[in-house]
Amino acid sequence: MPRELKKVAYRVYETRLRRQLRPSALPRHVAVLADGNRRWARANAPDLPLAAGYQAGASKLKQFVAWCDEIGIQVVTLWVLSTDNLRRDQNDELMPLLKVIVQLVRDLAAADDYRVMVVGDLGLLPDEIADSLRATVALTRRRPGMHVNVAVSYGGRHELADAVRSLLAEEAAKGTTLAELADNLEVDQISEHLYTRGQPDPDLIIRTSGEQRLSGFLMWQSAHSEFYFCEALWPDFRKVDFYRALRDYEQRERRYGA
Repeated sequence: MPRELKKVAYRVYETRLRRQLRPSALPRHVAVLADGNRRWARANAPDLPLAAGYQAGASKLKQFVAWCDEIGIQVVTLWVLSTDNLRRDQNDELMPLLKVIVQLVRDLAAADDYRVMVVGDLGLLPDEIADSLRATVALTRRRPGMHVNVAVSYGGRHELADAVRSLLAEEAAKGTTLAELADNLEVDQISEHLYTRGQPDPDLIIRTSGEQRLSGFLMWQSAHSEFYFCEALWPDFRKVDFYRALRDYEQRERRYGA
């Protein structure tokens, strides 16, 4: 099939999928593990640094956020750097990736009326990177638009440890003993100390690149999430793939239990 004809067929299929989606059945919160940037770079730009893959991935993330906004998603969470990733080579991988992330957050903050929030332990990052991220997201704090979480220096176990530390410190300041806390602790008290406190839990979590695991992403919040795994490497993820994920989500019966 000629290339132009393929483009036309793709647009027709994309439009048909979009029309099939019911606004009332869409997820409120979509989270994505944007996996496969390095593999994409090795396959598509072998003569360039791995940063080419990070750049391509960041470009796709901005598109993805726009797709979510167009269709009426209320909250989007993008996992761009895990605590495990911090062990990568500083010069060849980590610093180039951090620079791409800083620019990504700036671009998201500059676009439309998104409320951008960084979730993760910024204390693990270089001071200049952490300060830049904090300053950028502060500019969006009062915006009324879609909430965009960017998970940077994020790990699910790390988040739970931070939540427990925060809860214990808060209760200690009130004079609560450990015995009293153990007797009266409620699930919601832990939720109130997560990075995403006050937000709805993700209804749909998408992971690309064919990997079928969560790797600790939103461990607490994903207890009742639906999962969609896609073979495409993240930079190759298309709008039609997004619509397929939403269609698949709509067709499921959410049981919230066993």
